[in-house]
Amino acid sequence: MAFEYNPDEDGPFDIEDFDDPAEAESARLDLGGVLVPVPDGSQLNVEVNEQGVPNAVWIMTPNGRFSVAAYAAPKTGGLWREIAAELAESLRGDNAQARIEDGPWGREVVGLPAPQPGQEQVVMRFIGTDGYRWMVRCVVVGTEETMAAIADEARTSLADTVVRRGDTPLPVRSPLPVQLSEPLLEQLRAAAQQMAQQQMEQAQQALEQLQQQLQQQQGPLSEGEPGPDARRSEQGSAMQQLRTQQMGTITGG
Repeated sequence: MAFEYNPDEDGPFDIEDFDDPAEAESARLDLGGVLVPVPDGSQLNVEVNEQGVPNAVWIMTPNGRFSVAAYAAPKTGGLWREIAAELAESLRGDNAQARIEDGPWGREVVGLPAPQPGQEQVVMRFIGTDGYRWMVRCVVVGTEETMAAIADEARTSLADTVVRRGDTPLPVRSPLPVQLSEPLLEQLRAAAQQMAQQQMEQAQQALEQLQQQLQQQQGPLSEGEPGPDARRSEQGSAMQQLRTQQMGTITGG
């Protein structure tokens, strides 16, 4: 069922509008600055910076992914209109197609990055709205085939999102920090460990296959004949490259 916006009932909401903050936290994923409803069957992908601090959380569904984040804004509003224009200009500067469409909350920015050979066309949609001293931005990523479905999921979630702005003075456009609950952090750590183990096993398998291929190509060595040096490049030997893998994200179910 397509999302239908009701301006009298739908959010995003301010946590200050709730008599009991616990009610706002119920059935929503607490990300610190925003509390976001998560579609059934979805997964989380947490982006971390070089210091390991979360800076974005993506909600993954079979149709694509979306993230919801809040920013400090002036009391008078109007920040999203400025941001939308800047986003469209930035996309065009990156050789992407960009257009402005009308959505439930006002302007939405649709971007089509330059297509990659052999890959489906990626579509990005930016949805935003202003509140009292805050602005919410939802980034939606899908394909031409799935964008309508993932945009509906994102709008449904955004309509029930709660913003926890707080009283701390912040410069306009400052993102409200992402803060994850300890139970969620534990799940993500466990998922990261499992992923790291899988990557190590895959690297070991790749190394064994490489060694077998080298042996088959070279045949048995004569007695006293020195073995070939490990293949090297600017990044080091093949073994070093296989062992040196870094994760940019942590994924949890």
